[in-house]
Amino acid sequence: MRPYYCVLSLIIAIFATTMIGCGGNGSKTFVSIGTGSMTGVYYPVGSAIMKLVNKNRKGVDVKAKVESTGGSVYNINAVVNGDLTFGVAQADRQFQATKGLQEWKNKPQEKLRAICSLHPEIITLVATDASGIKALADFKGKKINIGNAGSGNRGNAEQVLKVAGISLDSFIAESLNAGECPKMLQDGRIDAFFYTVGHPAGTIKEATAGKRKIHFVPITGMEKLIEECPYYAVAQIPVKNYPMSSSKEDVPSIGMMTTFVTSSDIPEDVVYKVTKTIFTNLDELKKMHPALESLNPEGMLKGLSAPIHPGAEKYYKEVGLLK
Repeated sequence: MRPYYCVLSLIIAIFATTMIGCGGNGSKTFVSIGTGSMTGVYYPVGSAIMKLVNKNRKGVDVKAKVESTGGSVYNINAVVNGDLTFGVAQADRQFQATKGLQEWKNKPQEKLRAICSLHPEIITLVATDASGIKALADFKGKKINIGNAGSGNRGNAEQVLKVAGISLDSFIAESLNAGECPKMLQDGRIDAFFYTVGHPAGTIKEATAGKRKIHFVPITGMEKLIEECPYYAVAQIPVKNYPMSSSKEDVPSIGMMTTFVTSSDIPEDVVYKVTKTIFTNLDELKKMHPALESLNPEGMLKGLSAPIHPGAEKYYKEVGLLK
């Protein structure tokens, strides 16, 4: 290799490793936020945090960018591996990664750190009226999308089906990304799909906007699952957000919180600044997306199973949210 290539490679490597933690003296720390598909809720929620950080970066020295990703599992792995600074992830995936379960079986992600919870996510089952699916028991012989491999959607769907005593062999299980489902549903190529998401969700609005009438299927009888998995709670799908669906009343289901995560490798001052920016501008953040409307400081410390990052902990102790 030529000498100047060696020097150039060294300069690039040094620059890359100093992007985090270079604040102060007029310099900026550049951070990335991993989200999800652009049609879901993770992307606009992550974008809202990005806008808040960038708008209030004077004196904070942090500049954020948002990335559309594969969702919870990808974000957790990318955060732990150092490919992302922050990530949005379902509370169940945070729990599993911390404990070494599911995709992380026997490999607990010891670097994973929690910052706060954001909005609730509900396991949502959407079906065409023509399918005749009114309950989980009506799946036999139907084409149901349970989510792509490794996704939070698929993991949640499989848990629900197991508790309901429904075998994957009793119906045709599809493995589509959530963004593919509205068109597939409207084209009659699937009868229903699972989607764990905060509401309102663009994907579900799209699904209910076509010629085929769409409704939400109740997910009940999950007491055993809630007992086994403490991150789950009873929830209601707010149908007011989907006036074109044929469901007229809120539909019962279960859900968990969306969480904001990072790595123990990220400097304390960076996480402190971002955490403080989020909490001191909470009223503004709540206006940025309907899913964030119910945020409150106390509730944002619930649903966290990974250790809280020292930077976030420092802020919470300053304002009395933690002792």
